[in-house]
Amino acid sequence: MTIQEMIARQQAIVSGARAAGRDLTAEERAEFDGLQRQIDAAGNNPAQGAEGQGGEDPTGGARGMGNDNGQQGTDPTEAARQAVATERQRVSDITALCRQAGMDPAKYISNGDTMDTVRQAAVDYLLKHGAPVSSRMNGDEGDNFRQAAVDAMLLRTGVNVQNPAKGAEEMRGYSLRDLAIECMARDGVGTTTSLLRMSKDDLWNEACRQFFNPTAAFPAILDNAIRKNIVQMYQEIPTTFQLWTTKGSVSDFKPTKDHSYLAGGAGEFLRVGENGELKADTPKTELLPQRQIDTFGRQFSMTRQAFINDDVGFITEMPGLYAMSAKRTINKQVYKILIDNPAIFDGVSLFDNAHNNLIASGAAPSIDTLQAAMLKLLHQKDPFGDSIMVEPKYVIVPVGYGFKMSQILETAMIDVTGIGSHTANALYQYRNKLQVIEEGALNVLAGDGNAIPWFVAGDQRYAKSLQVDYLNGQETPTIRRSEVPGRLGFVWDIWLDWGITAVDFRGIAKNPGTTI
Repeated sequence: MTIQEMIARQQAIVSGARAAGRDLTAEERAEFDGLQRQIDAAGNNPAQGAEGQGGEDPTGGARGMGNDNGQQGTDPTEAARQAVATERQRVSDITALCRQAGMDPAKYISNGDTMDTVRQAAVDYLLKHGAPVSSRMNGDEGDNFRQAAVDAMLLRTGVNVQNPAKGAEEMRGYSLRDLAIECMARDGVGTTTSLLRMSKDDLWNEACRQFFNPTAAFPAILDNAIRKNIVQMYQEIPTTFQLWTTKGSVSDFKPTKDHSYLAGGAGEFLRVGENGELKADTPKTELLPQRQIDTFGRQFSMTRQAFINDDVGFITEMPGLYAMSAKRTINKQVYKILIDNPAIFDGVSLFDNAHNNLIASGAAPSIDTLQAAMLKLLHQKDPFGDSIMVEPKYVIVPVGYGFKMSQILETAMIDVTGIGSHTANALYQYRNKLQVIEEGALNVLAGDGNAIPWFVAGDQRYAKSLQVDYLNGQETPTIRRSEVPGRLGFVWDIWLDWGITAVDFRGIAKNPGTTI
């Protein structure tokens, strides 16, 4: 086998693994290494494998031995060897990064994507799936410095960082000015000594110019610190809507056109006799409210004063506040639907006697009133009129009823008029089946001095009520940096796309409540 044939075989091995989206198998690696040893041996022994390694070509010229000008020609063997090594390194780097991010590396390897492309895909994936703040290193010195700087900024302001990047602890004492100087020196803007001589104002002006450079380190570090803090704070903000609502995804801002299947919307099974015919059934569907999302967002900026005053807290606190505001806004909108009780897809209010999910008279939670609300769910019927028995799972109460609910569910024996004390509490068996959700938004939205309703919701897997849809399933806000004319600073846009829809009435029941 000639050297060219051995190199071609190596390339075929690597290409096959790439097309399959995998690493080389043990057999393939052994074959590859064996071929490489033969190539190296042939390269050290010109007499061996003369064909393709300094031998004569059919025209009588020497291969790889230079040209008529006496210049040294390019060695095709070395070029191919380097190409194979580069490809092996690309596959290895992509696999390592994807494993850290929790992604499948196969498609990136087979598509021939660069590390920059995969790195951006990893950032988008982690933002979309709400990944915890953690260090991601890829072996490049510049990227490792940036990651360490990001983690150092977060650590300095008390953000919990899992597995901080190497060097982050040493950099956590850096001011914004120190960080800007270090970044600019690394980017070749000036020497550390010359940059240190600049005033804070001059350094700010230089930093402003860096914001227009897509490869500059300083603005990239600020962006990444903001993104990581947004993900962290969005995850940690205590809201309750996500506990009992369903989550959906839409691909655009147009109203959905698809039909949705209501709980129990399929006909019952019919007996089939010997050699009998199976009868066709069309599931019952309703054109539920056309789900539609909107964009919600804000702007925040880093001012010249914030930079000069070394306000690192801006980077970690301000974006986090807006991330929390986004999630609280969703929470408020969900509970506002429960309070306002709007008409839904059938033209009837969400809670109505026609829907058999409304208690006639309001009262505080008690054994009797809780049982009555639970029975509303258990008596629900599908579109065919058959019982679907929605199993109660969540009791959603305003602040002030949490302790009362604990007493109701945790008391095994009660006093019953006409029966006496030590009577078994029928709800005691539900103490591990019902989850009590105490939500202050109900108190605020109902208003002072007004009756505050409370609710019982079923398991979302079997009967829906409210659904929160996101654009392409992305639940965390997106940011974009820009410069606004006439403003001494830089602006970040932060937005999130969502919509809230009452998709069914069978999964939730309401007690109008009373004043607390």
